[in-house]
Amino acid sequence: MGNTVARDDFEWVYTDQPHADRRKEILAKHPEIKALMKPDYNLIWVVVLMVLAQLTAFYLVKDLDWKWVVFWAYVFGSCISHSMTLAIHEISHNSAFGNSKAMWNRWFGIFANLPLGLPYSISFKRYHMDHHRYLGGDGIDVDIPTNFEGWFFCTRFRKFIWIVLQPFFYAIRPLCINPKPITRLEIINLLAQLIFDVVIYYLWGVKSIFYMLAGSVLGLGLHPISGHFIAEHYMFLKGHETYSYYGPLNLLTFNVGYHNEHHDFPNIPGKSLPLVKKIAAEYYDNLPQYNSWIKVLYDFVMDDTISPYSRMKRQLKGYNSHGQKHLRKKNQLLEMVTKTLPLAKEDHLLWLQQAKARPFESPQRQGRGSVFSCH
Repeated sequence: MGNTVARDDFEWVYTDQPHADRRKEILAKHPEIKALMKPDYNLIWVVVLMVLAQLTAFYLVKDLDWKWVVFWAYVFGSCISHSMTLAIHEISHNSAFGNSKAMWNRWFGIFANLPLGLPYSISFKRYHMDHHRYLGGDGIDVDIPTNFEGWFFCTRFRKFIWIVLQPFFYAIRPLCINPKPITRLEIINLLAQLIFDVVIYYLWGVKSIFYMLAGSVLGLGLHPISGHFIAEHYMFLKGHETYSYYGPLNLLTFNVGYHNEHHDFPNIPGKSLPLVKKIAAEYYDNLPQYNSWIKVLYDFVMDDTISPYSRMKRQLKGYNSHGQKHLRKKNQLLEMVTKTLPLAKEDHLLWLQQAKARPFESPQRQGRGSVFSCH
């Protein structure tokens, strides 16, 4: 239990992420894939039913003994909550209403967020777009652990604790790595969530609130579905940055396991990613893949060559070693625009923040904007 992992730093690479080039190759060979780039309207009804299911659960647990509240929070609530975070992931890619109705997706994301108990949807979208465009980018991609996480969680026992505390690190990591000014939509997300939580407490009491919050925390920590956090990008095989999972839990997670396919085509809803794999099988069948997220969690803890440091990182041009932009005046301009733009243009602001970064990239990278699919 006290074995120390061999890594003492991230895997630094000096090449671009593979997804944009593979996307171009696949589209050139299989242009029919473009037909899959459309909203998944069934997602709307699935999310509504999930919200109703949690509301029913809030009512049913209000009079249970505490031991059963905890039991159902882990057995049922955690599954629904984690699944809802992945529904929000789909909505962040405008999969519910399409790119032409971007704001509808933002409002729907706030609605889907309600049974989680904590505001999440709007901030997640802002940072997740960075994850796609700047995969592994030092100081930008907040999916990458901090240096402290890599340094401290270096034994089997500490890695186990790190898995349990995943919700905590995902919450604070953006503030440490890439803090951004708060937007109006984030404030609305927060206020809507607070009002919802107060109403649930007023109607059904503290046990319903505990069930809601505990389900979210437990579902994102030591839980079989949480294996996808590690399976997606942790480097179990040297030189491979993204991995897909083709097991049964995709049925609960909107096919997030099809992760190579998702990064290649982030504007294709999860429902259609199995078709992408089927059409372009020659590109995906021979890539490293998983069939068990539980096995991923076990291997992460027990394999002394794997740790939070097992991620590929890139130093992007226009950023210093701490990931801060050299031209602070442009950041100040963005903050000013945040305060002056009408609410309906919040989504355009997110695009503007990405556009401001492009002049500082190499010309080679500038031609790869297709990976950023939201607008």
